[in-house]
Amino acid sequence: MIKLLIYEDNAQLREGLTMLIDGSEGFSVMAAFRNCSNVVHEVKTYQPDVILMDIDMPGVNGLEGLKLVKETNPEVKVLMLTVFDDHQNIFQALQNGANGYILKKTPPARLLEYIQEASTGGAPMTASVAAQVLKMFSQLNLPADKNYNLSDREKEVLQLLVNGYSYKMIASEMFIAMDTVRSHIKKIYEKLHVNSKSEAVAKAFRDKIV
Repeated sequence: MIKLLIYEDNAQLREGLTMLIDGSEGFSVMAAFRNCSNVVHEVKTYQPDVILMDIDMPGVNGLEGLKLVKETNPEVKVLMLTVFDDHQNIFQALQNGANGYILKKTPPARLLEYIQEASTGGAPMTASVAAQVLKMFSQLNLPADKNYNLSDREKEVLQLLVNGYSYKMIASEMFIAMDTVRSHIKKIYEKLHVNSKSEAVAKAFRDKIV
């Protein structure tokens, strides 16, 4: 049973969505609200699996509500259900942690499929939204050489990691203290957005950083 909360300021649509979803097998709407003013408390109280979230609501809107949910309970899947398919709203929602972005004109049967998809870890998007996302990514100015702004010293440390050196061997090779090695490696992990030596080495190979 997928447990849901709905955030939608249009009373008629809110009731319609509640009836549709609650009346479908495998779904249960715990509650529905007109804005996100008490979203943190409500999520804590009802423990939903999926939240259907409108964007344009009075008081605390959907983008702010989404951010609050993700800060306090990142496990909850939040599916934006909106009329907006402009890149600014889409980008903001994805940046704030949305698990999917679908438009209100979505047919009822498809909406249920999207909710199911989000609950199992998918990232459902209406086709026009997916097209916008692809367009946004194609326009990102990624560094051509993918050097991740590593300093020469950090590149040297990374090269030794790639060569299979231990922290102790790196310290000896570079004539630096172990604490300095750890500090360099910490910065390398942050810049490469990795959490382990194996990930750092894999990324170094893949992106030809060293």
